[in-house]
Amino acid sequence: MVRIRLRRVGAKKQPSYRVVVADQRSPRDGRFIEVIGHYNPRTDPPTVVIKEDRALYWLSKGAQPSEAVARMLKNTGIMDKFLSMKGEAKA
Repeated sequence: MVRIRLRRVGAKKQPSYRVVVADQRSPRDGRFIEVIGHYNPRTDPPTVVIKEDRALYWLSKGAQPSEAVARMLKNTGIMDKFLSMKGEAKA
């Protein structure tokens, strides 16, 4: 299964994350398919940048977001847009 999840980058005790599309079986910092954004929890407020078009594309292809990424998608409004698109397709 393809997942949208966080990949840790940055120095020790200075985490920064990339939002990546990866196979569920690959390790956290291992192989991935595509980088679709980044997240920096060390800024105030935390910085979240996600390419909306790529996130919608992967969600439409069946990629499942992790819990943390699902929260980010919801807070940025991308998940709502995806659910409305999905609802229009069924109607």
